[in-house]
Amino acid sequence: MGLMQAVYYRARDGSQPVRDFVRGLQPLAARVVVENQIDRLNLCSEGGPPLPFPHSSQVEGELRELRCHYGRHHYRVLYRRSRNLFVLLHAFPKTTAAIPVAEIETAKQRWSDFVARMGAEPRIPPRAAGHDAPRPRSKRG
Repeated sequence: MGLMQAVYYRARDGSQPVRDFVRGLQPLAARVVVENQIDRLNLCSEGGPPLPFPHSSQVEGELRELRCHYGRHHYRVLYRRSRNLFVLLHAFPKTTAAIPVAEIETAKQRWSDFVARMGAEPRIPPRAAGHDAPRPRSKRG
């Protein structure tokens, strides 16, 4: 079994909302915390269990949240699995106990768009593979 890869959802217009959210985080240390959590997804084995709590938890159905904490600030990245990919659908600062329904709906809409475009003939990729893709870090022993 291979490793999973986290990829940013790419909208029809080419934008990558999760990537843009992460790149915009300040201070830089907050961005590093979120990027490190994304890297943890890359270390999951294909067919293995999802990243366990407290790093990740189920939101609804197959929709999961990546839980990121920087001091008193909490960030969430909503994602779903598609074969050997974790598709990072939506990211936001978490300021309430429960995830607001609007945030979940945004992730669901992006997932529907992803699935529709992946099933299109010819297939319309949700994102281009490239130098900006999250990459697994080598395991340090």
